[in-house]
Amino acid sequence: MKDRAGRRRARRFAIGTAVVVALAGMNGPWLYRFGTAQYHQYKINKPEYKAANGKWEIVEFPEQYRQNTIHAALLRTGKVLLVAGSGNNQDNFDRKRYDTRIWDPANGTIKKVPTPSDLFCTGHTQLANGNLLIAGGTKRYEKLKGDVTKAGGLMIVHNENPDKPMTLPAGTRFTGKENGKTFVSKDPVLVPRAEKVFDKGTGAFLRNDPGYGRIYVEAQESGSEHETGTEDNYRIEGLAGADARNTYGIAQKLALDKKDFQGIRDAFEFDPVAEKYIKVDPMNEARWYPTLTTLSDGKVLSVSGLDDIGQLVPGKNEVFDPGTGKWTYTDTVRQFPTYPALFLMRNGKVFYSGSNAGYGPDDVGRDPGVWDVESNRFTEVPGLSDPDMLETSGTVLLPPAQDERYMVIGGGGVGESPLASEKTRIVDLRADEPRFEDGPSLAKGTRYPQASILPDDSVLVSGGSGDYRGRGASDILEARLYRPDGNTFDRVADPLVGRNYHAGSILLPDGRVMFFGSDPLYADKANTKPGRFEQRVEIYTPPYLYRDTRPDLAGGPQTVERGGTATFTSRAASTVKRMRLIRPSASTHVTDIDQRSIAVDFTAEGDRLTVTVPRGKNLVQSGWYMLFAVDGDGTPSKAQWVRVP
Repeated sequence: MKDRAGRRRARRFAIGTAVVVALAGMNGPWLYRFGTAQYHQYKINKPEYKAANGKWEIVEFPEQYRQNTIHAALLRTGKVLLVAGSGNNQDNFDRKRYDTRIWDPANGTIKKVPTPSDLFCTGHTQLANGNLLIAGGTKRYEKLKGDVTKAGGLMIVHNENPDKPMTLPAGTRFTGKENGKTFVSKDPVLVPRAEKVFDKGTGAFLRNDPGYGRIYVEAQESGSEHETGTEDNYRIEGLAGADARNTYGIAQKLALDKKDFQGIRDAFEFDPVAEKYIKVDPMNEARWYPTLTTLSDGKVLSVSGLDDIGQLVPGKNEVFDPGTGKWTYTDTVRQFPTYPALFLMRNGKVFYSGSNAGYGPDDVGRDPGVWDVESNRFTEVPGLSDPDMLETSGTVLLPPAQDERYMVIGGGGVGESPLASEKTRIVDLRADEPRFEDGPSLAKGTRYPQASILPDDSVLVSGGSGDYRGRGASDILEARLYRPDGNTFDRVADPLVGRNYHAGSILLPDGRVMFFGSDPLYADKANTKPGRFEQRVEIYTPPYLYRDTRPDLAGGPQTVERGGTATFTSRAASTVKRMRLIRPSASTHVTDIDQRSIAVDFTAEGDRLTVTVPRGKNLVQSGWYMLFAVDGDGTPSKAQWVRVP
């Protein structure tokens, strides 16, 4: 009996073992992946791993607060402004459904904010009063060739009357003298009066230089038979007499070609206390994809962008005066691709790194250099490697800002090119003859890299993709810390979410970094499934926040003048080795020209830290800053907000 029972148990055991082996054989890959994933989670959550590499965590907003975030800015309240506008979603645009959220990372609260215009692909920068200036956005979505049913394009309206400007309403009809075809304007246009030109020597009248207006027109009916192939003069219906003789249109090809996005002139200040948009005077030029850069006198320069007919603004730059709330043209003309990376230098000139985010000819405004906005003199800076792959590259002013060293990171070919660069390039603008030199390389060619300056003087470089908008499932799930003092990259924990086009990163007041957005074309390696906009926020906690202690910082005045001193308290004052003023970020399209980290001198006595703010107004631009105290291990305090008036 015992032998038979033993044999039955042995047989059941053998059968069970065979079943397990068979199941393991069939599900081996799944079991392997499951086990690998479990081990990976175990590994990245070990205290020693986080202390060396940091940690990533996903933040998912409740469904009613999710949006396609295109722009983000840290407000002086410590909250983050998340702007979608229509969010690269034409259904939203057609329904005039524009979104903005305010997220408080300290307590996790989210608030919807009424959004007055489509601020998708707007420009923005921090103002001295703590508001965020926002200018430009979307008037019309692009139409690809094949989707365009009515021939159309640019009409240049000429006015040869020196005594009278002309205003033509929307719906004005233009008929070609040679082709006989009629096109209709979509918007009103103001055409300035002609300018009288006199001989400087004799004073004799020479001629009238016409005033010009630019307007988008399209055929009244659909079909290729309404296209034109050559330049023609167009008479304007409804005008008579001298007006008809002096005012006319000239257009080149009016066709069924692709029609690009069109921009708007709208401008706003976002008030972080009232948490609402405040309308200010509109720009003189409509702009989609513009860059806003604060100049030496505190005015804000607005450059580039696609205008209200979908063409690159032809070098007509303008400035916003925060004191008057008005926009005026600059006396100088210079053209850049859209979203050019322009930084105010300590000498008051503007450095253009060559980084940009897209539209524009491949041979106009692409070379990096130093621009004297007042005189329009532009001095090229040589030595840049992969000079034809600056589109979708990132640029960061390396800390501390006093060193005036810039790093250009990655990038790709113009347009939808599959080319991507693994280069980083560094230039020291204090040198007698500045020249780019290669820094450490990335692991692979990277478009759309995100870069955030940290309080310990390192730079977090993360994300991006190896191809245009993440094609071919090319998102790069890697992150590195760049150490300026050693000119090295240190690999840290990998992000959990891919980030490519329409993504960005923001340093938070507690020393963490938030990442937002990503807008891939496709969702699979074969490029057969449409991509989905990434609505999740991800937070990276750097290694320095996994140490046993961090310095505290409290007290002190909220306002400190340039050259002035202020005293704060810290129980760890004796351990503090550096203090940094970091300007809050305003990020979009791989462009964040606001962020800079400024070294401040300080003395420690007991539990008191007394800081001295540098004097240079171009180094320390007026506005709000995060003040961090950093100990000898590189661990920062939480920030204290300080205003430089």
